[in-house]
Amino acid sequence: MIEKPAAAFKPTTAMVLAAGLGKRMRPITSTIPKPLVEIRGKALIDYGLDALARNGVKKVVVNVHYLPDLMRAHLRKRKDMEIVISDERDELLDSGGGIVKALPELGAEPFYVINSDTFWIDGYRDNLNLLASLWDPARMDVSLLIADMRQATGYDGPGDFVMDAEGRLTRVEERDMSPFIYAGAAILKPQVFAGMKEEKFSLNRIFDNAIDADRLFGVRLGGLWITVGTPAAIPLAEAAFVASAAA
Repeated sequence: MIEKPAAAFKPTTAMVLAAGLGKRMRPITSTIPKPLVEIRGKALIDYGLDALARNGVKKVVVNVHYLPDLMRAHLRKRKDMEIVISDERDELLDSGGGIVKALPELGAEPFYVINSDTFWIDGYRDNLNLLASLWDPARMDVSLLIADMRQATGYDGPGDFVMDAEGRLTRVEERDMSPFIYAGAAILKPQVFAGMKEEKFSLNRIFDNAIDADRLFGVRLGGLWITVGTPAAIPLAEAAFVASAAA
């Protein structure tokens, strides 16, 4: 269990990764980008933006690539935060490179990163608030929100990490399985991108660097984690909301 640091910190800036092609979500994404796919009448990206707004985030950078004008039009509707568009229509930079491109807008303090196509139903506590309350810059370069497979809807993989009693994360060995899944939300120090170029690379490079430095940690999600990767996952996600409301 991660011990609560002496002084709590809450990021006021965030990066939302929204530049993917959404190929697995076709034919729905033939006409709209995946972050605008709706679950219970709300676009996927708005679940994440609402969570950021609840936690006092004032500025959000959203990267766009596929059908970027639709994304821009949708994001202009939000008045509860400053939204800056990082336009990748000319070159898709993946999660790591996309953040490097956006760094000038994200500032010098640690910031949230969230995926635009995964979200969660909070349990007894707001999960982004929990992630921030356990952030300890003396020990951590990156802290990930981690879901147990038993909390997951729409996931069928082998798991991502092994977590020790202090919350420290390491990779699952090849051909092994773990119950712990990266839930698509994190806090990162901007310094972890020092010296990196604006080129295509995955955030997994950053995670692995943090593992090598013994500075990658995880926080257990409370509630239910939902990933919507294919059209078949939409009714599962909507059923999870109904079940959660009835519980």
